[in-house]
Order: sequence, then structure tokens, then C-alpha cells
Amino acid sequence: MIVVNLDVMMAKRKMTLSQLSEKVDITLANLSVLKNNKAKAVRFSTLEAVCAALNCQPGDILEYVPDETGSAGEPSD
Repeated sequence: MIVVNLDVMMAKRKMTLSQLSEKVDITLANLSVLKNNKAKAVRFSTLEAVCAALNCQPGDILEYVPDETGSAGEPSD
């Protein structure tokens, strides 16, 4: 599964969710969904805006964590 470490990057940059929301022009509610790992998808434009505001790379925010079976629910080769 993909884990969103937005809270970690925000803490490193000493930025609140409200401040980030203003910088990227995304609603607090939508950023909160992303921050709390409740998002099913994220647009590249949103990811780009967040990365620009936090001066980071997408890999600083998104992390792949294998599920308990070690797969992503896809058939193995």
C-alpha cells in the first residue's frame, strides 16, 4: 500500500495544514484526507503543488509499504 507522509514533511518544514492549504490553494478538507491516508488517488498537479510548497520530492511524501502478504494485491510472476 502507499502511505502518505505529509505530516512528516509538514513537521520538518514547520508548516501547519492551514498554511499548506493556503500555499497550494487546496481546501483544508482535501489536504486532511491526503494527510490522514484516506485518499484513494492524488492528482499529479496536487502532488506537484504540495512538493513545491514543501520544497521536497514526491518520494519524501509517498512511501510504498508492502501489505502483510508482501504483495500489492497483484498476481505474482
